[in-house]
Order: sequence, then C-alpha cells, then structure tokens
Amino acid sequence: MEGIRAVTSAALPAPGAPSEVGRVKAFLRLVLIEHSVFALPFAYIAAFTAMYETNERLHYWELFLVTVAMVGLRTFAMACNRIIDREIDARNPRTATRELVTGAVSVRTAWIGALVALFFYLLAAALLNPLCLALAPVAVIPMVIYPYGKRFTNVPHAILGIAQAIGPVGAWLAITGSWSWEAVVLGLAVGTWIGGFDLIFGCQDVAADRAHGVKSVPAKWGIAAALNASKISHVGTTLLLVWFGALTGAGFFWWLGLLIVAAAFVYEHSLLKPDDLSKLNRAFFTTNGFIGIALFVCALLDLGIRGLRP
Repeated sequence: MEGIRAVTSAALPAPGAPSEVGRVKAFLRLVLIEHSVFALPFAYIAAFTAMYETNERLHYWELFLVTVAMVGLRTFAMACNRIIDREIDARNPRTATRELVTGAVSVRTAWIGALVALFFYLLAAALLNPLCLALAPVAVIPMVIYPYGKRFTNVPHAILGIAQAIGPVGAWLAITGSWSWEAVVLGLAVGTWIGGFDLIFGCQDVAADRAHGVKSVPAKWGIAAALNASKISHVGTTLLLVWFGALTGAGFFWWLGLLIVAAAFVYEHSLLKPDDLSKLNRAFFTTNGFIGIALFVCALLDLGIRGLRP
C-alpha cells in the first residue's frame, strides 16, 4: 500500500504546481499569440498576390507553411523580447504583471517555448524552398536585436519596422522562390505601419522610460513628437500601399480597401492627443487589428475577381 501511494504521489504534480497545459496557456499569454493578427494579413496578401502572378491558383500547402513560419517566428521574437526585457518590465507599473515578472512563466519555460517556435519556423522554411531556408536566419537577426534597441537608440521603433517588413518578402519568396520588388514595397508598407503604431504604444511609458533610462522617441522628444512621427509613418504606409497596388495591377476592391485603411488611420489618430491618451487601446489594438483584416479581405476579393482560383 505504501508503495502504491509513493508511485501515485510521484505521478501527480505538486500542490500548486502548474500543469503542462497551464504552462502552455501561460506561455501563449506571454507572447500574446492573438496579436499575430497584425502581421499575418499582410503576409497573406503577399502570398496570394504571388500565387495569382505565378499561375492564378491557390497553393494550400505553401499557405499552411507560410502561416507556420510567420506564427513561429513571431512567437520566438515575442518570447525573446519578454525574456530580454523582464528586468525593465519589472520596474514599469504597466508591465510589472507580465508572466515572467510575476513568475507565472519561468525563464526556462520561456526559452523552451521560444526554441520550439524557432524550430517550427526553420522547419517550415526548409519545407518551402532552398532560398527560404538560406534566408531564414536573416529574418531572425532583427527580431533579437529589437528588444536591445531601447538600450542604445532613441528610435527602436525603426528596428521593429525593419523586422516586420521581412514578413511579406518572405511570404512572396515562399510561393515563388524568387525575389520580388513588389513584395519589398509591401514589406516597407508593413514596416512603416507597425513602426508607426509602436510610436503610439510607447507614449504610455514615457515616465517609466525616462526614470529608468529606456530609450524611445516619446521618452526623448515627447509624446507630441511621437504622435506626429506616427502620422508621418502612416502617410508613408498609405503611399506605399498605393505603389504596391499600381505595381501589381490591383483592381477596384484593392483601392476600396485602401480607402478604408486611410479612413481608419484618420480615425486612429483622431483618438489621440498629447495630453489625452485615454483611448490609446482603441487606437492601438482595435483599429490596427481592423486595418490588417479589412485590407486582406479586400485584397482577396480583388484577386478572386481578377481570376485567382482555388
């Protein structure tokens, strides 16, 4: 009987210890897996456009691998960000409840999750084509540099923009196996878009950043300057999307989507004032999530009307 009790006790987790499912859920909260919605739509726009230009047919296997690669790389990047920034996060009241700070996720678990995500990213790249695999490490570099950026430059938002610009280029390479300047233009649009709303996001941490020597545009030049820089970035995004549409011969629904995006940008910036950031979450999360999804839906409709087939 004592032996049975010993075996049973060894098989059960210690009281209060998180289960494996609990660890996975906590890790997914850590990396904000739902925020993949920001980058995936633009990777899909690149992928679907490349499919249309290649043979006007959907490539389901490649699309699945693009999804795995995008989510894997983003998850790796977010996990690294949280690990590298955990001491900074602990000193900022807004981020002091993050999982690595509170102990809900251990550093070991975060590293395991990051490496598993990196493995799936590299596996997807290897299954796509040799060029994707060869260039896969290049995409990792800015993802790791970004969290260190706030320690040595006042414009870490630009590093994030560069990192995010790689997504559409990689998605196009995944489908065609060759370089595309159209994808570069779309990538630059994504980079200025995400860099622009990272400027907005940084405005809420000005006091903490200045107190602890964390560098950013808002901390260095003030909230008003950051909001103006964000507006300029999003004007650039709109112009780059116009350029992409012209390069790819886009039709009515693309231009309709672009009008929706421009209106969303105007709405987003109307919510924010240097002395009133009370609507920042609506501007940052809701509006930018809508922008990516709305443009993707319009792009897909446009490609379907022009002849993209299942």
